[in-house]
Amino acid sequence: MILCVAEFIGKIAEGRKLIDVDREFDIAHSVVSRLWKSFKTTGMCSRRHGGGRVRSSTPAEDRYIVLSAKRNRRTTAQKVANQFLAASGKQISRKTVARRLREKGTRVDLLCMSH
Repeated sequence: MILCVAEFIGKIAEGRKLIDVDREFDIAHSVVSRLWKSFKTTGMCSRRHGGGRVRSSTPAEDRYIVLSAKRNRRTTAQKVANQFLAASGKQISRKTVARRLREKGTRVDLLCMSH
């Protein structure tokens, strides 16, 4: 993608129309337009980062959640959430626990989905 961005910025700088570059690279017009505008104002163009929702737990906390669930495979997601609260002082939902277990690909999540 970086090479592609440099290529189409170069083509626009040469005087080609935005719409021609859109079609050549098969990229949405809004993307090319935004990147060209960004390049003109800042002299560089980079991809936007961090567009999603902020996670409620850090990678280290995710590891703790998985470890807690693996220690006692018969526990519920709510009990793991309560253990996490006691250990870190930070509250998370049982759904977050189940989500983290699913993300890590553990089989424990099947047993921890109690309501």
